[in-house]
Amino acid sequence: MTSTVTTSQTGGGTTIRARSEAKRARIVDVAMRHFAEQGYHQARVQDMAAELGIAKGSIFQHFGSKERLFLAAYKKAVMSFPAWLDVPAEIRDQGFFATVRYWLVRTVDTLREDWVPYRVGIIGNYGTDLGLKRQINRFLVNEDPYRLSAFVKFGVDRGELRRDVDQDFVASFLDWTWERFQDALLTEELDPGLFRRHGGRPERTEARIEEFLRLLRSAIGMPAADPLAESVPRSSKPARR
Repeated sequence: MTSTVTTSQTGGGTTIRARSEAKRARIVDVAMRHFAEQGYHQARVQDMAAELGIAKGSIFQHFGSKERLFLAAYKKAVMSFPAWLDVPAEIRDQGFFATVRYWLVRTVDTLREDWVPYRVGIIGNYGTDLGLKRQINRFLVNEDPYRLSAFVKFGVDRGELRRDVDQDFVASFLDWTWERFQDALLTEELDPGLFRRHGGRPERTEARIEEFLRLLRSAIGMPAADPLAESVPRSSKPARR
């Protein structure tokens, strides 16, 4: 009898927990869209609750605050993005900078397929309070959702990235510059004309991507050998005047 009751209680607890997790997931899905459409400050938990058909307090019961609700939405958005090395084999074989180019080109394409997580990501980067931004940064550093460290090691092992700079600094530099440039592309696509009068034309976007790659390579790429320096023989005696 005791064993039967325990099993029943365990099964009931599992069912309740599963329902709670399913409800939490629905809340996050709706919250993502509201944050994407309205922004962090303008989005209202009350509107999310009304769409879900639940009490506003039920959302706070699961997340505690609007800040924690956005953090959950941001984490889900970021975790839906692929990691750096999740590329086709032929792109990976071409190397580090070919992979960076692949993702920059794919950014705009995937944005058109599903813009909500990208918008949530941009809002998390620029449209939240300092305290929330600090939590976002801690999540990105601790979880490394894009597997950035592994990607930098991939570039170093291939001999494409310089070895005279600490790999953690190279990863941070790539993260800083990539994030700003990618967000500029995304914002230009989401809000045409925000940065430029006529928005971004496809050919101009491609040219900017190549410019970014050239600058990135010059900063963290392995310096190319100087063919002139190698072709001039060195003399052991000083030249006579």
